[in-house]
Amino acid sequence: MRLRRKRWQARAFRKRRELATVVDRTEQIKPGGVLLFSTLRNEKIRLPYFLKYYRDMGVTHFLIVDNDSDDGGREYLESQPDVSLWTTTGSYKRSRFGVDWLNWLMRKYAHDHWSLVVDPDEFFVYPFCDTRPLQALTDWLDASGIKSFGAMLLDMYPKGRMDAQPYREGQNPIDIACWFDSGNYMIEKNTRFRNLWIQGGPRTRVFFADAPERAPALNKIPLVKWQRSYTLESSTHMLLPRTLNVTYDEWGGEKASGCLLHAKFLDTFSAKAAEELERGQHYAASHEYRAYHTHLKDDPNLWCKWSEKYINWRQLEILGLMSKGNWA
Repeated sequence: MRLRRKRWQARAFRKRRELATVVDRTEQIKPGGVLLFSTLRNEKIRLPYFLKYYRDMGVTHFLIVDNDSDDGGREYLESQPDVSLWTTTGSYKRSRFGVDWLNWLMRKYAHDHWSLVVDPDEFFVYPFCDTRPLQALTDWLDASGIKSFGAMLLDMYPKGRMDAQPYREGQNPIDIACWFDSGNYMIEKNTRFRNLWIQGGPRTRVFFADAPERAPALNKIPLVKWQRSYTLESSTHMLLPRTLNVTYDEWGGEKASGCLLHAKFLDTFSAKAAEELERGQHYAASHEYRAYHTHLKDDPNLWCKWSEKYINWRQLEILGLMSKGNWA
C-alpha cells in the first residue's frame, strides 16, 4: 500500500501540468483554517448557495478545479474573494475522475489543515451543526487524536416529478429535494482498504434494483486533517494510508460521523445526465448515467410511500444514519 500511495503521488505530480491557474489567492490561507477542495463542471446555478453554505459553516478558503465549464461558472468563481481557481481541459476520466488534480492541490496546500472534499451538490451535516461551527468539530477531533471523519452520502429528492419545481440560483436545494430513504442500506467491510462499503437508498431502489451490487457507493470520508503523505485513492470513498478509512468503532461502539446531503436530483438533473452521458467521462463507461437516462426519461420520480422528509441532523441520528459518538 505504501508503494501504491507513492504511485498516486507521482501521478498527481505529472498531472499538475494539466492545471492552469485562473486566480491564486492561497496566500490568504492561515494556520488552522479549514479548507474546501472540489472539482466541477458547469455548476454555475449551484455555486452561490454552495459557497454560502460552507462559508457559514466555517470554511475559510476554497480551492477549486474547473473542468472546462462553459456556463459562466469559471468567471463567477474567479470573482469570489476566498476562492483559488484552476482550470483544465484535461480528461476527467484520465485524471481518475479528478482525483489526480485534487491530490496535487492537497499535497501543495492542505498540509496540516482540516480539509473538506465535496462536490457542489453535497452538503455536509455533522452532530450539533445547527449550533456549533465546523471549527468546534475539528477542535474536538484534534483533542481526541482523530485524523478523519466519515459521512454517509444521503441521496435527497423531491416528492413527485423531479422537473416539477424549478431550482433557482442561490436557493437551498434541500428546500426542494427534502426527502430521503431512511432504510434500504447495505454495509460491508472492505478488508483490503479497511473502509465500510455502503450501498442502497433511492439509486439502488430505482436504478439498480436488478443489480444492487452495481449501485454507487455511499460511503465517504470528506473531512481529513491532511498531511503531504496522504492520498485520495478513490475520491473520498477510500484514502491512503488505510488507517484514515477506519472511521467506525471496530469494538461494537459508535464513533461520531456525519452525512452528506446529496442534492443531485433537481429539475436540472436530466440535462446534466444527458451531457455527462454524451461526454462518457464517468466511471465504468458511465453505466450510472446510462441507468439514470433509462429510468428517468419516462417517470422522473424517486419518491415512494416509505420516503422520509428531512428535518435535521438529530433525525438522522435517531435513524442510525449518523452518530455523535462521545462528542457531547
